[in-house]
Amino acid sequence: MRYPTRGRYVHAAAALVLAFGCAGAHAAQGAPSYPVRPVRLIVPFAPGGGTDITARSIAQGLTERMGQQFVADNRPGANGTIAVDILAKALPDGYTISMISSSHSVNASLIRNLTYDLTKDVLPITQATTQPYALVVHPSVQARSVKELVALAKAKPGQMNYGSSGTGGLSHLSGALFSQLAQIDIVHVPYKGGNPAMIDVIAGQIQMLYSTILQSQPHIKAGRLRPLAVTTAKRSRAAPELPTMQEAGVKGYEVAGWYGVITPLKTPQTIVERLHREIVDILRQPETATRLAADGSEPVGSTPQQFGQHIRTEVAKWAKLTQQMNIRMD
Repeated sequence: MRYPTRGRYVHAAAALVLAFGCAGAHAAQGAPSYPVRPVRLIVPFAPGGGTDITARSIAQGLTERMGQQFVADNRPGANGTIAVDILAKALPDGYTISMISSSHSVNASLIRNLTYDLTKDVLPITQATTQPYALVVHPSVQARSVKELVALAKAKPGQMNYGSSGTGGLSHLSGALFSQLAQIDIVHVPYKGGNPAMIDVIAGQIQMLYSTILQSQPHIKAGRLRPLAVTTAKRSRAAPELPTMQEAGVKGYEVAGWYGVITPLKTPQTIVERLHREIVDILRQPETATRLAADGSEPVGSTPQQFGQHIRTEVAKWAKLTQQMNIRMD
């Protein structure tokens, strides 16, 4: 009886390896790649605002790059919490993602009985943008700088006021932080949105307002408002002539609006990494930066880990301020 030689064993083993390798390759080719159907990008606020502008820029870019429709789905209400509730309950398969904004980090401490924990129940993909608020005053206010405004407020405690888009909004907290750090007593006047507040500061019914650059810039150019500073740690590309609040003398002051993208907890890491890579590349395109600049926004494109830490830092920051200032939702 003749037995196979060593050479025959080697050839047989090689044939088996090749066969399994080909089978594996065919299996990989046959496996569905992401995405294979349209993806919903939830937008927590109404069409036309900064979050919506950013979401639609990202959705358009993802549609062009990934071969499937990414559809912006506006789900406004409850200061953006309805959208995140939908997201947190969605299947973690990559086919539902959502925008969030800085308002969501405030909601964590101001809204009772939230159905989700922003720091635990979702996965961050990337911080998409950052944008400042501008401190503007009516031209009748006898202050041409933040220092002069602080001196005026100290000379008239409780007699000066500022408007906001509503209790707990970032324009409200911008004024509350100013009051705390500058040690001044100014009265908060909440409105049902940024537009009514803007109308009244232009009319002189209120004296100051923290507003987006998009909202205030036309009135600044027309001389109806006087800008004093921006709220971010660095000067804004949209208004580089304006000092930051810190440069203007309010140490430790920083308020930055931001938008970001999240996905449900337990979404596969490969999908998170793919979405992150594509969204960051979209944010780096010059045409995206131009589109976002219309809202006074600047692209960021952080890692999921960096965005997660940013969310935790923001939640803790606003929880501390709202507790110290005894701020509650109406």
